[in-house]
Amino acid sequence: MNQTPDQLHRFIFENYEIRGELVQLNQTTRDMLSGHHYPLAIQRLLSELLVATSLLTATLKFEGSITVQLQGDGPVRFAVINGDHQQQLRGVARYEGVIAENAGLHELIGKGHMMITITPDEGERYQGIVALDGDTLAACLESYFAQSEQLPTRIWLKNEQNEEHPAAAGMLIQSMPNSNNEQQALDYEHVITLTDTIKSEELLNLPAEEILYRLYHQEQVRLFEPQAVNFVCTCSRARCESALQQLGKDEVDSILEERDEIRMDCDYCGTEYHFTANDVAHLFNDQQTPPAEEHGVLH
Repeated sequence: MNQTPDQLHRFIFENYEIRGELVQLNQTTRDMLSGHHYPLAIQRLLSELLVATSLLTATLKFEGSITVQLQGDGPVRFAVINGDHQQQLRGVARYEGVIAENAGLHELIGKGHMMITITPDEGERYQGIVALDGDTLAACLESYFAQSEQLPTRIWLKNEQNEEHPAAAGMLIQSMPNSNNEQQALDYEHVITLTDTIKSEELLNLPAEEILYRLYHQEQVRLFEPQAVNFVCTCSRARCESALQQLGKDEVDSILEERDEIRMDCDYCGTEYHFTANDVAHLFNDQQTPPAEEHGVLH
């Protein structure tokens, strides 16, 4: 079982205009996948997407959130991860049909795209869309950076799937802005060549300090304080109540006429919320109006 803590590590190269990130997600991956019974190929896809979103979130220079969503015409209708600057992550996938264990990105998503939505706590929302033309999720993300950020960026995504202890990890290497010159390009390729030697078992299991020493022991690397990463679902009974209020009393009453209670399930964490006729009566009598957010499915 992997013992490394769920943390994101930022680092820079003292002699180069290059920055990096390393993230290892063990418990976070398990928490996201637990209770969903995804086919193995979808577990791999979601785990990689989880790591990728953590790496992307760490590039934000402000407080806010990011959503990375895959959509296409394949058996996986969509896969999505939400994260924020506090490295609080959650995710879910929806699929239909039988999924082969060795199915890759294009067999799962089909012809599709990746949509990245960045929402600052203050300021305007930004949305970028990139076609899923690469063979891997990492290659598609590199295309996103080339198009939107115009910064040379390489990403490594690794995962290990077994029934009890799934785990995932990843690295990002990126040139810093305003450093576009021939020497910078040579330095960048040098660091990429070193990083390409990383093995899956190393990235998944070794402490970050040891990984960086193995890769860059002849370089001057400054490692910053790590940031904890967690699976956090923002669902709550209050949000479900708000969703019911959005439906309106007549619609909710008509649902209750067909069944004894309303059950709302959170897609992300699987928590069930139950509302009886008495609960609904109190809800509309009190006219509570907490902020609405779509987290559940009526049953």
